Amino acid sequence: MQDYKDLRVWQKSHQLTLDIYKTTEDFPKEEKYGLVSQLRRATYSIPLNIVEGCGRRTNKDKANFFQTAFSSVQEVQYINLLSKDLGYVDQNKFENIEANVSEIKAMIVGFIKKLKETGNTKV
Repeated sequence: MQDYKDLRVWQKSHQLTLDIYKTTEDFPKEEKYGLVSQLRRATYSIPLNIVEGCGRRTNKDKANFFQTAFSSVQEVQYINLLSKDLGYVDQNKFENIEANVSEIKAMIVGFIKKLKETGNTKV
């Protein structure tokens, strides 16, 4: 089993979560239980699934959790776009989040590919 804190993808997704929490503090109050809640849950789901994956014994199990993390990244990417289009985040903040999301997506894809190449071995 692997220590998730050593993974750069976990570190970046954890930082993204912290950034999203700060960003959503400025969203309209009426979005507290809507968009803010959804965006925060989707964002912390990324590092959370990486943590769960690192606790699995086989690469197949680990890859499944990383795939779920990837799905959450996709969700964050869309909500970021929606938030910009609604005027809740400015262009600069949107671009910063988008760049971080794109980097995390690429890292997760690479990690999944590596896990699938090594097969269903125990780690």
